[in-house]
Amino acid sequence: MAAAQGRLSDGAGGMDEANEGDRDESRSAPLPFRAAVDALRAARLRPQIEVDPTPAPKRLAPYAYALEATVVDGEQDLADGRLVLLHDPDGHDAWRGTFRLVTLVRAELEPEMAADPLLPEVCWSWLTGALQARGLAYGEPSGTVTRASSHYFGGLAERPANSQIEIRASWTPREGLGGVPDTAAHLASWCDLLAQVAGLPPAGPGDASVVTLPQRRGPQPR
Repeated sequence: MAAAQGRLSDGAGGMDEANEGDRDESRSAPLPFRAAVDALRAARLRPQIEVDPTPAPKRLAPYAYALEATVVDGEQDLADGRLVLLHDPDGHDAWRGTFRLVTLVRAELEPEMAADPLLPEVCWSWLTGALQARGLAYGEPSGTVTRASSHYFGGLAERPANSQIEIRASWTPREGLGGVPDTAAHLASWCDLLAQVAGLPPAGPGDASVVTLPQRRGPQPR
């Protein structure tokens, strides 16, 4: 993660090579998966969120497509994450469907926020609330919210302590016509979560009640 310890890309051979492989695989994939991926690629998102394809995991499902995103405010990287679309045409008992969305979101925290005992519950509610706010039907949600603090000693004692929040989650998007979920809307709701964790103001009217994490004190170098 750029805002907290480096980008999420982890594929070998470079991004271009990995993306070419994804394109070759998607051309031979089932039509519902191709349509779901096309919707992700065509989605329009708020300008502060930079989204790029990234190598997808190969062992979680027969077909997979992945994106990584960074929330940018000027020269600051406030938060970032990864969203993976999985597809198994034969279905999956645990998913109760043929598609699954898996995500990782991370951001740095102000110390006072990190100390809030209700923070994990609040962060989880942001995920479910982002989906519900866009009227998305989904099932079988699961995940974890983790906060971690780093304190420095000895030769590193001058560094200020820092804290991070990490949300790992997955859910089954309900399928629409032709067995295709509305992946563009799910991506938009995921970006709403990213923006909320990053401390950005609500994107549109009517969202003033949404509570976000305060923006970080200093710029994070990109």
